[in-house]
Amino acid sequence: MSDPIVTLTTDFGTGDHLVACMKGVILNINPAARVVDINHQVTPFDILDGALCIANAYRYFPPRTVHVVVVDPGVGTPRRPLLVSAEKQYFVAPDNGVLSLLFERESCVVRHITAEHYFLNPISPTFHGRDIFAPTAAWLTKAWQTEAFGEVVTDYVRFTMPKAKPAGQAVKGVVLRVDAFGNLMTNLTPEDVPAAAAASGSVKLAVNGKEVRKLVQTFADGLAGEPVAIFGSAGFLEIAVNRGNAARTLGANRGAEVTLDLS
Repeated sequence: MSDPIVTLTTDFGTGDHLVACMKGVILNINPAARVVDINHQVTPFDILDGALCIANAYRYFPPRTVHVVVVDPGVGTPRRPLLVSAEKQYFVAPDNGVLSLLFERESCVVRHITAEHYFLNPISPTFHGRDIFAPTAAWLTKAWQTEAFGEVVTDYVRFTMPKAKPAGQAVKGVVLRVDAFGNLMTNLTPEDVPAAAAASGSVKLAVNGKEVRKLVQTFADGLAGEPVAIFGSAGFLEIAVNRGNAARTLGANRGAEVTLDLS
């Protein structure tokens, strides 16, 4: 069997010791583990941003990968730590909805982690990533016995991602996130865009009161400085500017309303 993979997704950033501590804990328990960073720049305290990040990444990892997701504004409170067995992979995360998109997509068995002998002691009330989540993930890769960590629960926290909604002769959506290039990921999907518009490459989008008229296949298809719509790799309609920043160009950020005119 190949060496186990443990991924890390957090809002910790990389400017201090926090991520390194989690890696050290994992490697002390299982030196054979391969630790992969998915993202440590999740917007602080932003559970939806964390949910989108792990949902867009986990499917590209091999079976039996263990994903540790620590976006945890409730650290130290009674919120539960969870171990989730999905169809092919495992997830260790707080019970705050950060795995909601996974729950929408896959059949999962969810356990409340209560086997404290797997934790580091003493447990810091401010760093469960180091003391609970990292050691749980590492010990899991030693024997793969999920039942040893706690009982199955069904009342775990989950939320429904905001969906685009019909509004007369239009569909209204929102910007879900802004990536490092300033591209605006909306919650509009290919199903929301009329086939004729997709075929012609012509759309009528309004973002923050500004128009986007062109639907393109690649980022390079847009003219310099021109906002364009594009179906991104995550399966959502995105708004981009070729070699520019759509968020700055349109003065839009997460939560901005996006209107697709169907008339």
